[in-house]
Amino acid sequence: MNKLRAVDFFCSGGGMSCGMQEAGIQIVAGIDFDKNCKQTYEANIGKGKFIHEDVCKLKEEQIEEKLSLKKDDDNLILIGCSPCQYWSIINTDKKKSKKSKNLLKEFRRFVEYFNPGYVVVENVPGVLRREKESGLKSFIKWLKKNGYHTHCEIHEVSNYGVPQHRKRFTLIANRITEKELAPIPVIGRKLNVDDVIGKKNGFPEVQQGHKDGTDFMHTVAGLRKINLDRLALTPKNGGTRLAYVDNEELAPPCHKGKKDGFKDVYGRMWWDRPAPTITTKFFSLSNGRFGHPEEDRAISLREGAVLQSFPRDYKFKTTSIAETARMIGNAVPPKYAEAIAKSIIENHKNAIQNQSESS
Repeated sequence: MNKLRAVDFFCSGGGMSCGMQEAGIQIVAGIDFDKNCKQTYEANIGKGKFIHEDVCKLKEEQIEEKLSLKKDDDNLILIGCSPCQYWSIINTDKKKSKKSKNLLKEFRRFVEYFNPGYVVVENVPGVLRREKESGLKSFIKWLKKNGYHTHCEIHEVSNYGVPQHRKRFTLIANRITEKELAPIPVIGRKLNVDDVIGKKNGFPEVQQGHKDGTDFMHTVAGLRKINLDRLALTPKNGGTRLAYVDNEELAPPCHKGKKDGFKDVYGRMWWDRPAPTITTKFFSLSNGRFGHPEEDRAISLREGAVLQSFPRDYKFKTTSIAETARMIGNAVPPKYAEAIAKSIIENHKNAIQNQSESS
């Protein structure tokens, strides 16, 4: 009767659902308008748990009936990790993502209708910096007015068992107790790149352009000769474009002779540090510090996935490198989701115990 259950809105390939499930929370369903996520989600979270719907068009009564949800259910968690490109500080064209800017407001409809025991929202820090425009400010006000104790902060996920630097905004709202819940950090040192990839961790040395047809997907994008030549000059373990910035043939025109500014592009990761933020373009050297620390290539799809803290056996049912990378890069890191889940589970157990002792 006290089993925590969650519905994951904007679930994509299942990063949040995976972490919640690993912690022991039952995933009732994941909802997403992108039908390409269905196979991946169901291969890892459970058959029949993916609902292909546009949340903007979905009615509260529809999922109430379809999922047999109840209003005012103390054991219910509603999760809303809407696409974050519009609120990202990364300088990209916002026209394509503009239609997703009001998804938090759409998610709020379901929270108001079901009044669940717990609410979780995860997004880029920009959603907090623009809290009025995003609808976050009024949502938090509604939550507090309706009895929810609300945690609302930006967290660095490397403190929660993710071998990667990544800042994420997180809201956890709880109406079961008067406690403000926060993700539970991992005690001890942070995980670094060499804790999860490399030959000692089961990643054989491969060349650029390597195709892995197995579920392990140790697949690597191909490189032009000029990029191979650049990597050959880039020092192992953290080297940057400064190694060839004065080379007339190899330095990109925009970098030629420039030794200041952004140095991560074409750079290598460090073995002994967490990875940089794994974006949707992590397979490409020209989009960040995504060079392998030692081998002359960008990191593989599976390497990107484990740096996002996906389990090594997580199956990505996709049709291209770009599609797989987008699913991985957009995901909530599962270990971070697990840290959120553990906080909720601990709170719920304490609430049940207190009820039992008082009765």
